[in-house]
Amino acid sequence: MQTGDKTMKMTLAAIATALQIPVATPEWEQIIITDVAFDTRQLTAGSLFVPLTGARDGHDFIDAAIENGAQATLWQRGHAGVPTTLPVLEVADPLEAMQTIAKAYLAQVKPQVVAVTGSNGKTTTKDLIAAVLATKFKVTKTPENFNNELGVPLTIFGMDDGTEVLVVEMGMDRFGQLEQLSQLVHPDFAVITMIGEAHIEFFGTRDKIADAKMEIVAGMPATGTLVINGDEPLLTSRAATLSQTVKQFGRQATNDVYATQVTVQPTQLSFTTNTWPELTMTVPLVGEYNVSNALAAVTIGQAFQISGEQIAHGLATSAMTANRSEWLTAPNGTRILSDVYNSNPTAAREVLQTVSQLPTAGNRIAVLGDMLELGTASAALHASLATAIDPIKFHAIYLVGDEMRALQAQLQTNGYPMERVHWYAKDDLASLTQELQSVLQADDMVVLKASHGIHLETVLANLTTPE
Repeated sequence: MQTGDKTMKMTLAAIATALQIPVATPEWEQIIITDVAFDTRQLTAGSLFVPLTGARDGHDFIDAAIENGAQATLWQRGHAGVPTTLPVLEVADPLEAMQTIAKAYLAQVKPQVVAVTGSNGKTTTKDLIAAVLATKFKVTKTPENFNNELGVPLTIFGMDDGTEVLVVEMGMDRFGQLEQLSQLVHPDFAVITMIGEAHIEFFGTRDKIADAKMEIVAGMPATGTLVINGDEPLLTSRAATLSQTVKQFGRQATNDVYATQVTVQPTQLSFTTNTWPELTMTVPLVGEYNVSNALAAVTIGQAFQISGEQIAHGLATSAMTANRSEWLTAPNGTRILSDVYNSNPTAAREVLQTVSQLPTAGNRIAVLGDMLELGTASAALHASLATAIDPIKFHAIYLVGDEMRALQAQLQTNGYPMERVHWYAKDDLASLTQELQSVLQADDMVVLKASHGIHLETVLANLTTPE
């Protein structure tokens, strides 16, 4: 029941009305726009092209946009080179105009909106919530991690007019960002997965991160519901001041929804809850930390009056976004846990602890890249991962990036055998790949974890591609 094709339908007249500008030619008014894009490579027949100004000026690519099927274009007012061969809507700021159009299209379709944020687990939780809701409703969810000022509008444009629920992921790296996104979508339900150290460089403390995460309720109506991890005091204390309904999930029995029994297996998790104690729910994810993410989905499912059996079915059949705790196999049989999209201390520690507990006939090996945006606390937070690296459990450690020098030093202090610790510069991934290919054996298990800026996905691609 999840939509993936870009099948929006919005007349140019409706778009112009939303932007409060006239359509220059009457015959343009009934032109149907079926997609909105700022990348000319993503344009299709029926697209509205949005020229954005960044490192390169999107206006310079108007010819490519027309060639690739653009039906109309926004245009920054006063910018030279206004095209004459297709409808043009002149606006003060194309990005703001795109967001305004997204808001109008959302109002046209009128789905219920579930917004998801959190320092860790928001993409996984978004996927699980969408899978649960799709057992009863027609659902559109954020593709990949389109979770910022550009990604949220694109997610909205990805709906067709039959969408009943929109599950939208929201990221942040500064104060005010979640408030803006919340005001854009006006969520009926908002979910905060947890508070960690992600982006602490910009916020300074976890308290301030919690303040920023609470901005997700800025656009929520009085009838809305906030769903939070009740095991986090930074969230429960702030939620207590809200007038909207608050529901709590977590591992502690003080929550509205909590796990009563948990079974961890190499490729999946099973658990029961206080709400359906006789019903075992299974999720195709590794790591006990994902139980909380699944409990958030259960809580949302209950709020939408979905039965326990349907919720269990949704969780069991959920389709997960790639490169987040994803098991892959190298051509020689090595099992690879790919978690290369992003990293922060909490997430990295949880993944390491999970892998250390999984059975394997061969060696466990960890490949860890720099965790970015940790500010002045970076060295200490990188070093802190040493507590999750037992030399008995992990045969070898491969580190990538300057920040990982702190972990290397801490491992030496802790007595980890340094001949089994290997460091690489972040621009020397080819050498890292060659060494891994030479040492990995069929029975081995390797985990790759780093911030996206380290690009361990290139190492992963080479490890999983037949020579």
